[in-house]
Amino acid sequence: MLYSARMESDSNNRDKERVLILGDLQGEIMVFQALLIKEMSCIGASVETRFPLHLNSLHDLRLTLGAQSVVLKGRVAHSHISDVDQDIVTYRTGIEFVDLSDRVQSVIAEFLDTLKANRSGTLP
Repeated sequence: MLYSARMESDSNNRDKERVLILGDLQGEIMVFQALLIKEMSCIGASVETRFPLHLNSLHDLRLTLGAQSVVLKGRVAHSHISDVDQDIVTYRTGIEFVDLSDRVQSVIAEFLDTLKANRSGTLP
């Protein structure tokens, strides 16, 4: 029964008319790429990537902060090439966090507090 319902749905989708686009119609696709977080505060981070990020562009970032994972939006504040090694270019980029929810702010603050406490030898 489930199979036939899916087949029916697929058949209906193929019946939809596709319209040829004359000229250019631009779009973007979001793809999560790995990055290294080098420094972080409650309002932003310095990251390293193998790809350039455009100044003032907005990006969704997924960060794993200890046992918790958050998704947040960041704006590229500055970016430059930090290293070139044979064919590998490394970029250092400053990301400003924007429109953080209270929950995400709390997770980031707790994570940073835990990092600082572990380094000073005093656990919260």
